[in-house]
Amino acid sequence: MKKVVIGQAGGPTAVFNASLASLVNALSNREYELFFVRDGYEGLVEGEWFHGTEELLAQIDLHRTVPGSCLGSGRFPLKESHLEKAVQRMYEEGIEALIFIGGNGTMEALSKIGQLAKAKGYALQIIGLPKTVDNDLGGTDHAPGFGSAVRYVAQTTQAMSRDLASMKNFEQVRILETMGRNAGWLAASAGLVCTNEADQPCYVGLPERPGSKEELLTSIQEALILNGYALVVVSEGFRLEGSRQVENELVNGRPVLGGISEHLAQIVKQTFPVHVRAELLGMNQRCDLASVSGLDYQEALQLGVEGANLLDLGKSGVMAAIKRHRTNPYEATVISVPLEEVAAYGERLMPDEFLRDQSAYYKWLKPLVGELSPFPDPLPMNKTINK
Repeated sequence: MKKVVIGQAGGPTAVFNASLASLVNALSNREYELFFVRDGYEGLVEGEWFHGTEELLAQIDLHRTVPGSCLGSGRFPLKESHLEKAVQRMYEEGIEALIFIGGNGTMEALSKIGQLAKAKGYALQIIGLPKTVDNDLGGTDHAPGFGSAVRYVAQTTQAMSRDLASMKNFEQVRILETMGRNAGWLAASAGLVCTNEADQPCYVGLPERPGSKEELLTSIQEALILNGYALVVVSEGFRLEGSRQVENELVNGRPVLGGISEHLAQIVKQTFPVHVRAELLGMNQRCDLASVSGLDYQEALQLGVEGANLLDLGKSGVMAAIKRHRTNPYEATVISVPLEEVAAYGERLMPDEFLRDQSAYYKWLKPLVGELSPFPDPLPMNKTINK
């Protein structure tokens, strides 16, 4: 039986385990001996993988609707020596195939592992399955995890706006900070469900374009005059012109971004005599089960099945991906793309088309998110209300 090692790596999503469970279910009745990696690439390097017993396979299947990574994923500062060690260990253990579910870093590492194995004359079949919450993975129209994260951000923005409107005699400005180091897909989705202008963020800051301090303050001032409050949304990687991205801390040599909302809050406080609150939307963006999109979940399952099909076909050095054919009605197929192309693409930023035209981006987004219910228009509290 062909020995296959399976792992998850990088930040989890609300449908991360769906892809894993679907993959495992598709492989369980085929001629493969399955092994599972603990804690992503760190476990692969250290040989922390365990046999896929019937009990373990059943446990994985129970996690198909559970957010997070049931195998453990995490982030590990991979070095060339680590990759060499992982390849040598798999070779010695007679591993014939490696499948990892992950994002940019995962696909780049898989590509390098494939190159190392080939250089050693080691016939190791390598397959990647995509996931991301901030849509920065190249080679695919989008990846599982993104649609659900957008759903959370959009619904939360709408609710935050009404909450702020209710408290405007106490708190006038609120700045929400989303995930997105260098790609602003999530922050740009914030107003998706807000059909009323008063609910829309007055300013959205994206990493793709440094912002003007004057434009930010003018937008806030205009919203304060018009509505009595102002809601701002920014990606964690957003920066003002002439400034650097705000880093929260350094973990294993990796800068962890965070704090731009608080930085901007201080600027607003120095400019206007208002109460300002900075809010991190936090990890709920990637693990809120109530916000899971139906399409997101179904595509996570489809990609898991495609991973099994690619294994059967002997395909190697590829990532399963989603190719969109039309948006309304939505139509897409599952394809495979070379891992080398995915790695070479780097982080996928928002295209100029969407940066210029918010409505075009919203149209592209809507199938991924599913039906969202906008709130009714705010009550005209500045007028007499008939009882």
